[in-house]
Amino acid sequence: MRNDFKLFKKIDFSLLLIVLMICVYGVVIISSSTLNHRLGPAHFVRSQITSILTGLVAMVGMILINYKTLKRLAFPIYLISNALLLIVLIVGVGQEDWGASRWIRIGGIGFQPADFVKIGLIICLAKIVDDQQECINQPFTLLKILGFMLLPLSLIMMQPDLGTTLVLSAIIFGVLFMAGIRYKYIFIGAVMGLLSMPIFWNLLEDYQRTRILIFLNPEMDPMGAGYQIIQSKRAVGAGMLRGQGLYSGTQSQYGFLPERHTDFVFSVIAEELGFIGVSILLFLFVAMLVKFVYIAMNAKDDFGMFLVVGVVFMFAFHIFINVGMAIGLMPVTGKPLPFISHGGTFMLTNFMAIGLVLNVYMRRDVINF
Repeated sequence: MRNDFKLFKKIDFSLLLIVLMICVYGVVIISSSTLNHRLGPAHFVRSQITSILTGLVAMVGMILINYKTLKRLAFPIYLISNALLLIVLIVGVGQEDWGASRWIRIGGIGFQPADFVKIGLIICLAKIVDDQQECINQPFTLLKILGFMLLPLSLIMMQPDLGTTLVLSAIIFGVLFMAGIRYKYIFIGAVMGLLSMPIFWNLLEDYQRTRILIFLNPEMDPMGAGYQIIQSKRAVGAGMLRGQGLYSGTQSQYGFLPERHTDFVFSVIAEELGFIGVSILLFLFVAMLVKFVYIAMNAKDDFGMFLVVGVVFMFAFHIFINVGMAIGLMPVTGKPLPFISHGGTFMLTNFMAIGLVLNVYMRRDVINF
């Protein structure tokens, strides 16, 4: 433990600074997006700051555990992850509000297990791919890896949670790609995906089909299912270069934009801070992802590299989905914006992922005997 504390001086403080800058950005935007909320902005700002502080504690906890230890614990983590997803299907709540049971409530505290499961499955996937790397392009090996991930993916789809399923699919692709999977398998996977679209469509819930149809044509139900995306695009367009000013967005402050402190917080940024404000945020996100890539390239071993690659694709896909959703390039899937959107479970998961990345970086020069 004493040696682990000595490693803290090797933390990439520039990455931590970037993350904290994004968090501060988010707190400011949360205060604006909830200015006219019935609970008041102070409630949400306090909640967001509490989530950030809790996340920092969780990050330190992740740093203290040697990531090699996480590799040895991969199978128990896999079992716990699937157990949490099964519990959601049995006692999960949220069907009445969001059309899906994704939350577990214990007393007055609710959390979304699928967020934590993303971290667990990154660890499990990195472990199995690292163990099978020498024969990664053998069909049986690929089927074994995909079969290993099929159970949690199926459980998440049964909630149903299409957004998290897509994020995990991106993580699987990213890790396998970095492991050296041949392009022919990527091509075969893409073709099989296209051919299975009719089956996939029939497996979707009615509200999920509606979201996809609304994505293709929001005007088909402008006052119903298409209302969110129409108002979001109006807010983004209204911001132009400099925005309408913080706390002064028309769509945001007059309540036309739904979910403006969670799923559509990017629209608030675009409307009130304009292209300049959006560019600053995206620059910070890109800087964070670049730091991740650098850490992955300089990892001590392949397992550490795969861990960071999984985190890279997790964050990148979340950002891509959320921004694309706000500007009408992606269907509404309910995926929040990392470190910006209001939400305790999601913030905690984000900081755990940062802890995982810093864990790999600070142990890059450690020699094990």
